[in-house]
Amino acid sequence: MLKTKDILDEKDKRLHEKAKEVVFPLTEKDKKAINDMIEYLTNSQIDELAEKYDLRPGMGMAAVQLGIMKRYYVVVHEYEPHKFHTYVLINPEIVSNSSEKIYVEEGEGCLSVNREVDGIVPRYARVTMHAYDMDGKEFTVRGREDLAVVFQHELDHLNGIMFTDHIDPKHPFKDKDKMRPI
Repeated sequence: MLKTKDILDEKDKRLHEKAKEVVFPLTEKDKKAINDMIEYLTNSQIDELAEKYDLRPGMGMAAVQLGIMKRYYVVVHEYEPHKFHTYVLINPEIVSNSSEKIYVEEGEGCLSVNREVDGIVPRYARVTMHAYDMDGKEFTVRGREDLAVVFQHELDHLNGIMFTDHIDPKHPFKDKDKMRPI
């Protein structure tokens, strides 16, 4: 079982490297990593399990956060209490986005950042992603609001970008009035 300590810390230089395209079929190691990520993210959003296994709550995780320098990530979205929709995006890309920008009002978080970070991260309010599933089949998926944010956050990881890189250190709330909080 994946533990919080298995997730790379923001000081790890690999988090600032661009991940490589995935070649199909997936390796057994990649399949295991994806399933471990799904289990961690699901359990981390269930209070009793998060406490029992000492998991930091998270909604998304990129392979690079486990030191696997490949272009895939997992998102586990709780749409009702204890009901989840799981997304596995391999070689993902944004194919369209809204012009409207949003930001997470209480601030974005990251399983690789173990500290409070003040500031806003501008994100598109809606995105359409093109990706491949674990069998190598193409699909598109749309995300709105918090799902759009996590799709963009995890895609950034694959490009070596941390959410903290988006925050202006001198003006952490710059352009706040031009975006909608969620």
